[in-house]
Amino acid sequence: MQDYVIDFEPPGPLATLRELRAPLDWASLVYRAPQLALAPKGDGRPVMLIPGYGTDERSMRPLGHYLEFLGYDVYDWAQGRNRGDVENDIQRVGKRTKEIHDARDNAPVTLIGWSLGGVSAREAARLFEPYVREVITLGTPIIGGPKYTSVGRRFAEMANLDLDAFEMEVHQRNSIGIKQPVTSIYSKTDGVVSWRASVDSYNP
Repeated sequence: MQDYVIDFEPPGPLATLRELRAPLDWASLVYRAPQLALAPKGDGRPVMLIPGYGTDERSMRPLGHYLEFLGYDVYDWAQGRNRGDVENDIQRVGKRTKEIHDARDNAPVTLIGWSLGGVSAREAARLFEPYVREVITLGTPIIGGPKYTSVGRRFAEMANLDLDAFEMEVHQRNSIGIKQPVTSIYSKTDGVVSWRASVDSYNP
């Protein structure tokens, strides 16, 4: 196996504190509306949105409304709050994806996952390959699992998780490439996930 060397850290307290600006960022979208309205129109393909840890479908509704405006057929993940039960969530996302695929006359589904929701999207794409068209992740910790996030230590304590061992498990899983197109969208000012952990070197 290729040498695996990581030399970055999770976001510090100051970066995490900056996340309090998020409501202002959402509010600023009002001023960007004319530009956003000029984005290429969708083709009606099905898209499923998967929320991040600790959030539910409501957190993805602004994005969902925008995608519907562009012409996509948007679905939520229908699981309520994301409680971090990743292994079961992967199966739930896969089952939901197949249901949408079958209901839409075998149209493969685009999965869009925010943060931890992106992890479920990526793994569902591996396990339920025929039903997934592509994967788009938003600020998702691709490398290291929760280790390079601001909540990693707390999450590890709650789940009785060895972060180092889990990081290697994630690396081994990632080493099996995803066959569908994968896009990772991230910000270098992210205060929750180290942006370097969101760079997908496994599926360039």
